[in-house]
Amino acid sequence: MSTALPQLTAEDIATHLDDLPSLPAVVMELLNSIDQEDVDISVLAKKVSYDQALTAKTLRLANSSQYGLQVKATTIQQAITYLGFQTTRSLITSAAITGAFPEGRCPGFDDKAFWRHSVATAACAKVLARHVRFNQDYAFTAGLLHNIGRLVLVSSFPEHYAQALAYRAQQDCSMLAAEQTILGVDHVQAGVALAEHWNFSDTIRSAIANYSQPEAEGAGFLAALIHVANAVVCALDLAQVADEMVPRVSPVAWAALGLEEEAYLQLFRETELRYGEITAALLS
Repeated sequence: MSTALPQLTAEDIATHLDDLPSLPAVVMELLNSIDQEDVDISVLAKKVSYDQALTAKTLRLANSSQYGLQVKATTIQQAITYLGFQTTRSLITSAAITGAFPEGRCPGFDDKAFWRHSVATAACAKVLARHVRFNQDYAFTAGLLHNIGRLVLVSSFPEHYAQALAYRAQQDCSMLAAEQTILGVDHVQAGVALAEHWNFSDTIRSAIANYSQPEAEGAGFLAALIHVANAVVCALDLAQVADEMVPRVSPVAWAALGLEEEAYLQLFRETELRYGEITAALLS
């Protein structure tokens, strides 16, 4: 095995955040305003429309069969009219983030599989949220971003991360454990650092911070929901990752959702269906 690299600290992560790709300013605004009601929608729609690639990707997603639009949306303003502002905001965010990070930086890290897992978790979280009458757009966005810290580590410290991946394969442990052993930090810490740097709303920030330990004090319901969605997606093997471990599900999170077995069987079917539609729109 290659020579062990010195371990990283939270300060190391923080100093590299400025080197990461930046999202379009309008997307930062959307992520920052997710908890706010009084947003000038028409101004935001206009700003998004200046970015043609982002607009095209967002509209492809809005017009995918999962949203069941009777009339095709051809502008961002129309998407907002047909789907509502919150849903359109989560679509714009998804379209921007799935294209923001460079690929192929870290040997052994499968960028495509990473996004398949993130999109599948977003799809599953959205379906779960509907079952438990929670905000589906918050759930979708948090599901998409729950392990964004992995991209922070892969982009900023590719050699370290390659060693963590090799260690995980060798020890057959969780990625979180491998990161903590080899890097000295993990993707949850890196995700929280990015969430603060990019000014994500408190709702999303808290879900990223707590999805791996939803029983922690003050973790919140969204963290429990993402925790379960993440485990379901691993169990369904939607990301098609060899030797992927299914994480242990927290009894606290499972109980918090309070779903019957029948609901879970329906959830599995619906997640697979939604995942296929979203992947076609976002990752093609």
